[in-house]
Amino acid sequence: MTISLDPDTTALLVIDVQIGLFTKASPVYKEQALLENINSLKELFTREGAAVIFIQHSNQKLLVRESDNWQFHPQLQVNETDCIIHKTQGNAFEGTGLKAELDARGIKTLVVTGLVTNGCVRATTIGGHDLGYRVILVEDGHSTYIKTAANLVREWNHTLGQEIAQVHPTANIDLAKTP
Repeated sequence: MTISLDPDTTALLVIDVQIGLFTKASPVYKEQALLENINSLKELFTREGAAVIFIQHSNQKLLVRESDNWQFHPQLQVNETDCIIHKTQGNAFEGTGLKAELDARGIKTLVVTGLVTNGCVRATTIGGHDLGYRVILVEDGHSTYIKTAANLVREWNHTLGQEIAQVHPTANIDLAKTP
């Protein structure tokens, strides 16, 4: 079932798709499909004039600001004009200007993608819901790099889909202006 979202009030969040998270001992679960799904949504949102916001995490260990590991994955389609929010907490709303950016654009609905499912994706999904946004978690648009990733992604889709977010696969997300 396709879900049609208003491009004027919907934003795509791409959370922490950074090189360092692809260098772990366990590979990112369905890495190539993840990148393709995120890029597909990025193309859709850009074509329809909807907001795309990249979230970039930094810490003192793996994702040290300005390091190679901190950079966005090279297959990710980030343009110079795209909005980038820098964060140091799991929840992309915590200690950042994300809410102000969304409010300035009149955003009511968030489409959430990125890494890692049980960390920053979970925290930002809950954070967006708690702030009153309608949250769409992209079922095949987030992942993690642990050995039990398939089960973990499925469990968090189910858990967050209970009361926090609507869960839809990439193929079912569309944008259309409301009359």
